[in-house]
Amino acid sequence: MSLSERAARHATALRLRVGDPLTLFNGDGTESAAVLAAVGKRGVEAVVRTRVAVDRESPLQTHLVQGVCAADRMDLVLQKATELGVASIRPVVTARSVVRLAPERLERREAHWRNVVIAACEQCGRNRIPELAAVLSFAQFAAAAPEAGTRLLLSPDADARLRHLAPTSPVHVLIGPEGGLAPEERRLALAAGFVPVRFGPRTLRTETAPLAALAALQALWGDC
Repeated sequence: MSLSERAARHATALRLRVGDPLTLFNGDGTESAAVLAAVGKRGVEAVVRTRVAVDRESPLQTHLVQGVCAADRMDLVLQKATELGVASIRPVVTARSVVRLAPERLERREAHWRNVVIAACEQCGRNRIPELAAVLSFAQFAAAAPEAGTRLLLSPDADARLRHLAPTSPVHVLIGPEGGLAPEERRLALAAGFVPVRFGPRTLRTETAPLAALAALQALWGDC
């Protein structure tokens, strides 16, 4: 079989040679043991030997709703959330988002984000690719917010604490951008059923908050 252009570049960057073993996946929960068969200008070929189902997903289904933030921060969130087992990521543009994506740039940015997620799967061994949902405005998201499961809004002034909850799967975690959610957006989130949760006395950065929350959720009710 011929490897995709992206996978071929990865194999070349690793300086793999004909006969070297590979593990291939296509995102459906299976992975294939293969051997590199050809490396050349016409592409990279591999021979698949066996294909097996391997489950590395968390028993706690988590979904991240992330306010679009600066490019390097957004990449970090996508990468690490994937490593932490998130099932889906929904970028939302908020009133305080410093990044404004024009329509002609949005498609390229979403393609870049997908590549970040796929690369993170390759690194951590996940063979199911988290869904990267289409970018919405906050108002659009709030109007169609999920009704099932637990909806959490991290807030340093909240009374409830994460360890005191007994969340039902799936868990939706809402994180604002660099400046946080605007008051009206917070009201919309509360009306959509998101529960404010205190996650320590310190205000976390937009790229720190989702990763800390996802790691804590996995430790309390997921992988650990």
